[in-house]
Amino acid sequence: MSTSAQAVAAAVSVARDHGIAVTDPVILKDSYNLRVHLCPARVVARIPTVVSLGRPRPAEAMAREVAVVSYLDGLGFPVVPPSDLLPPGPIVRDGVAITFWRHVGHDPQHRLTSADMGRALAELHAALRGFPGDLPALAPAVEETAHLLGTLATVLNPDELAELRAARDALTLTGPLQPVHGDAHPGNLLMTADGPLWNDFEETHAAPVAWDLAVLLGTSRLDGRKAVLAYGADPDELGPFVAARRFQVVLWMLAKATRFPEDMPRARAALGKWRAHRPG
Repeated sequence: MSTSAQAVAAAVSVARDHGIAVTDPVILKDSYNLRVHLCPARVVARIPTVVSLGRPRPAEAMAREVAVVSYLDGLGFPVVPPSDLLPPGPIVRDGVAITFWRHVGHDPQHRLTSADMGRALAELHAALRGFPGDLPALAPAVEETAHLLGTLATVLNPDELAELRAARDALTLTGPLQPVHGDAHPGNLLMTADGPLWNDFEETHAAPVAWDLAVLLGTSRLDGRKAVLAYGADPDELGPFVAARRFQVVLWMLAKATRFPEDMPRARAALGKWRAHRPG
């Protein structure tokens, strides 16, 4: 995993190779990914950091994200588009995979109502149904969790690891598959001067729409039940997907804490809560 300084330097180097003057790169967020505004250009570089622990080939997921967002942008659907100032990538520089996106100003405190959020997700799913590319089926619940459990073997005790592996093996997620966002919570619908724009499609995959609905149901940013009802779905029918999403979130919290040790107490508290409330 690259350091933040190495990742920023790689992004700046690629941008300058394409004639973009970067005088003041600003880290917007350093969490599961590193996001860097390549000031003064309207370009944001995104580099996988923690997410590479669950994706041994992160560039593949990055390429899918660029393809899906480019498709939606071509439809005129409201998304944060790939950069038009240099190739969006993914471009690998000095071992660092990078994608480039248009920088948009937004107000993180301004969010849609629960009902509007549910309707916005329904519109997104309708637009995604026409995507012609191939997407992995249920990758966040199946492929990524397997890699995460391997990564976490050194930070979990044998009982915890065995319980988590048994829970993964017991996941049963059925229903018609279609392209879904993968992480469809309100934080990924940015409120801009041009209206709300969907963002962060790195977990796009093929799944029943119930996966995105379970993500939305579990948000603390608004009333998830009202949002799911406004979508036109029954929150009480999402049980297996809610369980899978909670399981996924716990693993990612633990993975993040391996890079940010100060987050480990919170991650272990989430694991303890998951174990205490796990059915059976």
